[in-house]
Amino acid sequence: MDAHTAIHQRYSANVYDPDRPVSSEILDQLIDAARQAPSAYNMQQSRFVAVQDLEARRVLRSIAYDQAKVEMAPVVIVVLGDLQSHLTFPEITRADQAAGIYDQGLADYFVQAVQGTYSDPRRAHDEAIRSGSLAAMNLMTEATALGLATSPMIGFDPIKFKETFAIAEHYLPVFMIAVGYPAAGNWPKKTRRSLDELLVRDARPHQKNAFSQ
Repeated sequence: MDAHTAIHQRYSANVYDPDRPVSSEILDQLIDAARQAPSAYNMQQSRFVAVQDLEARRVLRSIAYDQAKVEMAPVVIVVLGDLQSHLTFPEITRADQAAGIYDQGLADYFVQAVQGTYSDPRRAHDEAIRSGSLAAMNLMTEATALGLATSPMIGFDPIKFKETFAIAEHYLPVFMIAVGYPAAGNWPKKTRRSLDELLVRDARPHQKNAFSQ
């Protein structure tokens, strides 16, 4: 399935086949797709925790306000954002230099910009959510292309999740994504607003448009 088809066919599923597991090879494909997502300065803040064991999913269900799909889906992937990724960013610049992408001068500039900007906890928090959201969308598009169904979820207690699954304080839970093969009983893809409602086609400075009020 190509990307265009996957984007248009993706829907949020609530009913999964609990007897059809997601293989380790497919899980790796999903995370590989997620890590291709862009991030500011190529910081790559996103991290992924896959919960697969049935008893672990039952515990996770209690953290997710008893949503049945958390237990029903064979794997739930929790997307985290590393709020301290600016501290390890020099490792990324060294890899990019080794790949011949840029030189030491640009590397030094990027490190200074990243560490100066994202030492601000608010900026680090917001950027982690942006990067995690982009990664999550890549993951769900790839899952659709592979014949899987997904459901992104923010309905869970992030503090309790971190406590229960031994996640360090500097990781921010961004999404939970239920992943599995769909079973009967799911709604079809929901409707979308029209393009004309969503798009200003030729915006000009100081010129009023559909979003001016």
